[in-house]
Amino acid sequence: MRAHLGDQLVVERTRSGAPRRDGEIVGLRHPDGTPPYEVRWSDTDEVTLVYPGPDAHIHHLEHGGPGAPDAGAARTVPPAVPSAGAANPGDLGRRVAAERRARGLGREETARRAGMSPGYLAYLEEQPADPSVTALIGLADALGTTAAALRGGGFDLPPGQGHALLRPRLQDLGPDECRALLSTHGIGRVAVSAPDGRPAVVPVNYEFYDDTIAFRTRPGSLPAAAVGTEVAFEVDHVDDALSQGWSVLAVGPASVVTDPRAVHGLVERSHTTPWPGGERDLWVSIRAATLTGRRITEANPH
Repeated sequence: MRAHLGDQLVVERTRSGAPRRDGEIVGLRHPDGTPPYEVRWSDTDEVTLVYPGPDAHIHHLEHGGPGAPDAGAARTVPPAVPSAGAANPGDLGRRVAAERRARGLGREETARRAGMSPGYLAYLEEQPADPSVTALIGLADALGTTAAALRGGGFDLPPGQGHALLRPRLQDLGPDECRALLSTHGIGRVAVSAPDGRPAVVPVNYEFYDDTIAFRTRPGSLPAAAVGTEVAFEVDHVDDALSQGWSVLAVGPASVVTDPRAVHGLVERSHTTPWPGGERDLWVSIRAATLTGRRITEANPH
């Protein structure tokens, strides 16, 4: 038995009296199209991993007709792809979509790499779903991550749980590379001295423009203690699956943004409100006098 993505698996009524079922094959485990298959059943819209028995046959919707091998008198069921208007993604779907966009991949290419249909990938991204382990591993491999990461595993653990590379390479980053990694916005950590004199490091949502880092907070808060001092601001990213990552350090004077036009401009260009919520109307800017960074990658074995 061999199948293609989009073919229909039909399970006829058995001696046990189970009703006839059919569904779209949305995932292949083997490149040659042999079982098992990821099947989205037409009666429940659920996706399960199926090892077809003697009561099952394939209806080739696009690759054959009544005389084709494994074809049978099965009715054609159009793929049940949810409409965009009814989208209500679960946590898994949001992570999959975010990973795909971060890597600049479209659904067609991602589905091809994962060995599943684009319609099924759309379903995973747009609806609460619980794919099989096989489908999840294939999708994680296509996205260069892990199945555990897509499921949110390790959310309560700090990054860096993986093992070090066998041949790591640590390289310094130039100012232009640092600017590119800071991008336009993100989450970084500002190092300050608390009112009691103790050091503190606080995460904040930041905006980056013209070598200036800006964030908003409340008067009297820990991040506000940066005002009037020279501070360090750090941003990093760690890829646990590959044991690679980078960090950027900006050092410079911090001050309050008081010009109403400048404040208005920051509000207009900001990509998000502060994640902690609440009233945070004090804008603090850090003029990056120096930008340095480092990156860990795998050394070329040759």
